[in-house]
Amino acid sequence: MKLLITGGAGFIGSAVVRHVIRTTDWSVANVDKLTYAGNLESLAEARTSNRHRHFQVDICDRPAIDAIFAEVGPDAVLHLAAESHVDRSIDGAAPFIETNVRGTYTMLESALAWWRTLDPDARARFRFQHISTDEVFGSLGPAEKGGGRFTETTPYAPNSPYSASKAASDHLVRAWHHTYGLPVLTTNCSNNYGPYHFPEKLIPLIIIRALRGERLPVYGRGENVRDWLHVEDHAEALVTVLTRGRPGETYNVGGDSERRNIDVVRAICRLLDEMQPDSAHRPHERLIEFVTDRPGHDARYAIDASKIRSELGWRPRHDFEQGLRDTVRWFLDHKPWWERVMSGAYRGERLGLARE
Repeated sequence: MKLLITGGAGFIGSAVVRHVIRTTDWSVANVDKLTYAGNLESLAEARTSNRHRHFQVDICDRPAIDAIFAEVGPDAVLHLAAESHVDRSIDGAAPFIETNVRGTYTMLESALAWWRTLDPDARARFRFQHISTDEVFGSLGPAEKGGGRFTETTPYAPNSPYSASKAASDHLVRAWHHTYGLPVLTTNCSNNYGPYHFPEKLIPLIIIRALRGERLPVYGRGENVRDWLHVEDHAEALVTVLTRGRPGETYNVGGDSERRNIDVVRAICRLLDEMQPDSAHRPHERLIEFVTDRPGHDARYAIDASKIRSELGWRPRHDFEQGLRDTVRWFLDHKPWWERVMSGAYRGERLGLARE
């Protein structure tokens, strides 16, 4: 199979590329503009393979995307390219509208034009898979008060510019299927974590700041709940949906690992206390600092992944305790990778990081 993957130098995208190169004989055309969150160093093992090619192209550039379709001749598209950080969307929404909405529209139009050139058998095999987020569903109430979980039929209620832009892209994908017949698949995932996680997100940010003895900022009182999904489990789920999913369907992908943010931060601190017994910063929990909550902070996300389990046979392999331990160990063992991100050396400029 010939895959066209957008955003393949990002956190989730690079995990998908590595998974495909490791476990299949497929070829990958990786389209990534290399914004601040795109890092080719996350693809070191894939870049040595003759089955991986990188195209530094903006997904909003229709002529360039059309040219890649013509050159690569993909059997499927995995569309992961997106602006994804909520804090950044609050500070400035324009890049999120441009990439997540206009970029998805451009990819759909290019894919539709390419799909229409295919012979009947190739058209029947072709897939356009759109990777989205559980944040499009809004916020849930507490589990102990019957807050439930997000299902594939939960009404959309996005609360941030980021989640609103992803909701818009989801609706475009649905429309291109129902209006034009493009064989699409959509997945909505919970919070990812794992190796090569960009250090502006909660788990890697806390690990790195704790290692440096810096304050560990936690929004509000840390009561917000997230469902955590190991990125390697997510990559496997995406390939499962691509090969077994039914066109036009949506599949929720979750880790069945709900945790309060403060509990995640404290767990990281305890792991670092254990793994760094000689650290001058022990106990690391003394570094925790509660800070002003961000606007519109959703209280709880939780995914009901029963559909993908029952219909496609996928379930996560990582439990959160072991997955978090492995992630902390990975950051301890890969200090040069995250130091180059923190210094900006990976793209030639210094990086300013948000809190979560």
